[in-house]
Amino acid sequence: MDQAYKNCQSCGMPLKKSPNGGGSNADQSISTKYCAYCYENGKFKQADWTATQMQEFATGKLKEMGFPGFIARLFTKGIPKLERWKNKD
Repeated sequence: MDQAYKNCQSCGMPLKKSPNGGGSNADQSISTKYCAYCYENGKFKQADWTATQMQEFATGKLKEMGFPGFIARLFTKGIPKLERWKNKD
């Protein structure tokens, strides 16, 4: 049915770092596509965000975790190519 991904297809975070291993679908099953920080009860928590806004947010979070700015930007560079953002922004 659903393809299993290694990284959240919204923010790029490794799904193994997500609480419960992924977000929750509408039926309360674990999402194999999106993390718990982006997806809950079958809906995006930041439903109105663009890929650029997600990049800015994720870069800020990585910097808070101690990553240098250039590394944080490198890690978030691919966000617009993730499944959620295809054909958007």
